[in-house]
Amino acid sequence: MKAVLFKNGLRLVDDYPEPSLKQGEALVRVNMAGVCGTDLEIIKGYRGFEGVIGHEFCGVVEAVKAKSPAGNRPEGSLVPVGTRVVAEINCGCSWCEYCRHGIKNHCLNRTVIGIAGREGCMAEYVAVPLENLYPVPDEATDEEAIFTEPLAAAFEIMEQVCLKPSDRVAVLGDGRLGILSALVLNLTRADVNLVGKHSQKLAVASDQKVKTILLENLFAQKEAYEKNYDLVVEATGSLDGFELACALVKPRGKIVLKSTTSGKAELSLTQLVVNEITAVGSRCGPFAPALRALEEKAIDVRPMISGRYKFEQALKAFELCKSGDFLKMLIDFR
Repeated sequence: MKAVLFKNGLRLVDDYPEPSLKQGEALVRVNMAGVCGTDLEIIKGYRGFEGVIGHEFCGVVEAVKAKSPAGNRPEGSLVPVGTRVVAEINCGCSWCEYCRHGIKNHCLNRTVIGIAGREGCMAEYVAVPLENLYPVPDEATDEEAIFTEPLAAAFEIMEQVCLKPSDRVAVLGDGRLGILSALVLNLTRADVNLVGKHSQKLAVASDQKVKTILLENLFAQKEAYEKNYDLVVEATGSLDGFELACALVKPRGKIVLKSTTSGKAELSLTQLVVNEITAVGSRCGPFAPALRALEEKAIDVRPMISGRYKFEQALKAFELCKSGDFLKMLIDFR
């Protein structure tokens, strides 16, 4: 099968073996995949991953391997053959303490699609545990469904912090996750401000009634913004975003950390101690509200699509993403 492979560099192959299913897995024919910031970090060395890259996708279930003989619809499965699906990326072991308590995202034995110990989705087919699959509502296109995983990561913030309509919020970073986080938090009616370097990217959020601030203007009016936010979401994808977050958050405020980078930051934790700041790590989130937001058009992700490329042009899509001038690149396997 055709696949985007990361091994001794990023390359395209057209003879990669198709996945073999384990019990409780589905074979999904990939319609479309998205290039994520984590993919860009992987090709820099993040997690030491090698194999088929990618974890954001929409596809159609082609086959299942039931845990018990039940034809094409295993007991407990809500995804029969022919269903259009997206998938949670963390695959738990099902028997450890974390899985038994419903937090498989932290399973110590987990594999992660296209990131750790499991082949990714930038291929014609991907094998996924049945319990990870979610049907895509008819109202959402394949292109929109690609955003389910990062949109769920944005909704995770709401699972971790209590946000009031009177709160002031700063989201740092005008990349994919920063924009989605600002759009999700704006649904709470809090005073949300997206901070970024690129006017054209900020416009994606401002067109959906999110307040935006150019980073250069924030620095020029430092006194107006310092210690002025109840919550700061750090989604810059850079090692220095945490320092800026500490400068902006109020004493006893909260910082939510969303960036995953291949580098190592030198952090001064004094600000956290002196100002009694709560720092919260945040990554994957719930798919149900993300899919509902796409179904109800509560959030419009379409302006974030910077380009669509066929498999043969996948390397070009990656190169364009590296420049930082684009938001979401899609790779079409249809």
